[in-house]
This record gives sequence, C-alpha cells and structure tokens, in this order.
Amino acid sequence: MKAVIKKLFFAAKNASLVFENRFDKDFLNPDVPKPKWVGHSQWKSYLYEMGNKPGMRILEIGSREVTGESDARANFSKAEYVGFDFYPGRNVDVVGDVHKLSSYFKEGEQFDIIYSCACFEHFALPWIVATEIAKMLKVGGIVFVETHFSFVAHQRPWNFFQFSDMGLKALFNAALGFECMDVGMSNPIVGRFSALADDYLKNRPLPGLYCHSEYLGKKVREVTDFDWTKVNLPEVVGETVYPEPTAV
Repeated sequence: MKAVIKKLFFAAKNASLVFENRFDKDFLNPDVPKPKWVGHSQWKSYLYEMGNKPGMRILEIGSREVTGESDARANFSKAEYVGFDFYPGRNVDVVGDVHKLSSYFKEGEQFDIIYSCACFEHFALPWIVATEIAKMLKVGGIVFVETHFSFVAHQRPWNFFQFSDMGLKALFNAALGFECMDVGMSNPIVGRFSALADDYLKNRPLPGLYCHSEYLGKKVREVTDFDWTKVNLPEVVGETVYPEPTAV
C-alpha cells in the first residue's frame, strides 16, 4: 500500500510541479535572511578554505559517518582534524557526550574551528552544548552550526528541538562571548496542513518554512563561570524587540 501511495504521490507531483513552482516565491518570508557565506550548499567549502591550513585545529561535533562517507578529513588534510561523536564509528576520534565536551580533552586545550551539521536537533540541552563549545574554542576562533528549522521527525526519541536563525543567535550570544558573522535559513519548503488536521486548519498553506538554519560566529572574548540564569535578555536577543500587539 505504501508503494502505491508513493507512486501516486510522485505522479501527482510531476504533473503539478510546473504550475506549483510559479507560486513557490509566495511561500517565502521576507523577514528571513538567507546566509551570505554558509548556506546549505556553501558552508563546507567556506570552512575548508578557512581551516585547511597548517597549525589549524578543527573539531567536528557529530563526525560519525551516518548518511554517507565524510570528506572532512581529506579536506582538512593540512590541519589537525578531530572527529567527535556519541558513538564510535568511521571518522570518529573521540567518543563522548557533547554536553560534557570539555571533559574529554586536556585542560586548556582549544580549537580554531568547531562545527556541527545536522546534530543540534538531537541535543537534549543545546544551551549546555553552546557553553561547552565556548570553552573549547580559542578567542578569535570560529563556530559553525547547521541544523533544522522545519523537517521530518527523525532518529526518535532523540529528536528534541528545531531552530530558527534567531534561536541559534540566542544560543551563541554576546554574553557567552560570541559575535555573529553570518546567519540565516535556507532551502525553503512549500507546505500545508493535511486533511487529518483539525477542521479549521485543513489544507491551509504554511508559508515561511525552511529546512535548514545556519549560524557562523566568532568567539571575541573569554567568558568564565558562565551562568544562563544570570544572563540579561538584551544580551541574548540584541537590539531586537518582541513585536508589539496590533490594534484590534
């Protein structure tokens, strides 16, 4: 039955694709920025060019080969590349819990670039992970994170969060010592509520869906004894304000 449904879906998709594409732009949100340098199809080449130099130390969080062969080690061949993952496997050098990242390395050991792709949605306490990354990154070092804003439920039950671009900026904020270099969302999705939704939502279109969120930041200062409970909101959200109520 699933095979039949799949065939019907792709047949309908191909028949309507040209018509639907004309309206895809109407599903975009003009307030959502597109990353300048580290969009989904750009970030690898950006990091490889920046980091593949003698003396550079690179840490990839979630390095294990899951969906295919990793090209990271080859593209960081001139640098020192370390792969970190929750499970042992191909392309993994250090096995451990990312919420305790700093405990797996020597005291004072730090990296020039720390990056993670398609992992932050699986971290139960991502704010703790951000703090651990801050500890492990040199001042002047670069952090890059790509994760999902809108995506299918996957690898459950460890599928905890989905992040907007603003959510990633909030994690890697000024109070933690970070400066945002580039941020945004990429790969827009055209969506609607299904016929199984509540009556008032059935088939309603859903604009503003994007698959990926990307954040590129620089650690500009060392912060010791960081405490999330003592952070002032403006240090997290910058100069932005919550939208005022509209007149009724």
